[in-house]
Amino acid sequence: MGKGGGCFPSKTRSPIGVPPDPNSTQASPAPLIPEEPAEEEEQQSRIITTVRKTSNGEVVVSKRRLKIFIVFYSMYGHVEILARKVKLGVDSIEGVEGVLFRVPETLANETLDQMRAPHKGNDEVPLISVEEMTNADGFLFGFPTRFGSMAAQMNGFFDSTHELWMEQKLAGKPAGFFVSTGTQGGGQETTALTAVTQLVHHGMVYVPIGYTFGAGMFRMDGIRGGSPYGAGVYSGDGSREPSKTELGLAEHQGRYMATLVKRFGHFP
Repeated sequence: MGKGGGCFPSKTRSPIGVPPDPNSTQASPAPLIPEEPAEEEEQQSRIITTVRKTSNGEVVVSKRRLKIFIVFYSMYGHVEILARKVKLGVDSIEGVEGVLFRVPETLANETLDQMRAPHKGNDEVPLISVEEMTNADGFLFGFPTRFGSMAAQMNGFFDSTHELWMEQKLAGKPAGFFVSTGTQGGGQETTALTAVTQLVHHGMVYVPIGYTFGAGMFRMDGIRGGSPYGAGVYSGDGSREPSKTELGLAEHQGRYMATLVKRFGHFP
């Protein structure tokens, strides 16, 4: 039956960010998003109540924002565009906030010049530090592919999280991926799949998007990045702009992850 063979009903769903086909006679319900936990009406915007038990059985109730760190590396800017769309999706869920971070560049400016890549130095998006990662309730990591796996810059950052791994400080935190590849066969799925090993060793919970994006996952009328593993974009030679469907999928992934993190956040 092929990929998604058991998901035929979702083929009638219109993706977020893309208008429904005016020629279609099929209904277009919203993409599948897990139901949000109920909250009191007087609850302040973007603040949720969390409940946890201490080791002696005491119940502690607190109100705070849940944070999803959107950590990315972007050489030509395509991954950063997706990251900003992912943040829009995260921020659309009450009680959850998306926070953008970059990982350090490891290539010299001379090498970047030869690759015709713009220099980094965007102070608007700060560099992530290993110590800050423990403050996140969830993660979405974005990176381009290199021969079917994550770029060295992102891999190098994961290598630097050794101390967190030693104490398993990221264990139990949900995380997902979004990617960029130069070509249609460049690794939209393998780049995410091979990155799962990083989460496994940290004890993190991998959250794919599956086919929750609806009809946008099945369309064959245009070039589209992304897969059940996560949002994606085709960059071509670096000049291609992300399509509406690719941007919509990224926003959907942010919203989907935020809904799940919010559910987990009520029972840390």
